Amino acid sequence: MRKVCAKMVPNKLTTEQKANRKDVCLDLLDRLERESEFFSRFITGDESWILEYDPDTKRQSRLWHNANSPRPKKARMSKSKTKSIRSLSLSLFFSQGIVHKEFVPPGQTVNQTFYREVLERLRKRVARVRPGIARTWMLHHDNAPCHTAVSINEFLAERSIPVVPQPPLFAGSQSL
Repeated sequence: MRKVCAKMVPNKLTTEQKANRKDVCLDLLDRLERESEFFSRFITGDESWILEYDPDTKRQSRLWHNANSPRPKKARMSKSKTKSIRSLSLSLFFSQGIVHKEFVPPGQTVNQTFYREVLERLRKRVARVRPGIARTWMLHHDNAPCHTAVSINEFLAERSIPVVPQPPLFAGSQSL
């Protein structure tokens, strides 16, 4: 007997949403076969919460070992004085590494206005550090409301930045 974590699977999708996911995947595979450099022009964005590290107690860090193995060592650490240190990191990367990253200022909500500013900084950064794909890169992001807002789609269209389709992950989400 062992503990296992739940796995996120799209089992709550409607039949139409499942068909949409399949079509998007088949289209991407077909495009990859036709254009070998297709995925090298993808820039994928994601958000990550960075939380304070709260060290384990001595009892929590126990490990199983046999009589012949050395005793585990644990460095002493002092706990942070503030309990709620956390920040949101936005990272945008492609096949050769991170293109752009930034931390969301404390108290800032990631809304369409903020995301548009991030995309403008990303666009300028791609032109500066990846000039080879500056005119041909494609954006791939999830279906978060700030990513699918009309103003964001207009911004991307005005600058001729194509968006790689992202099918819905669950029944309540919208597709591009």
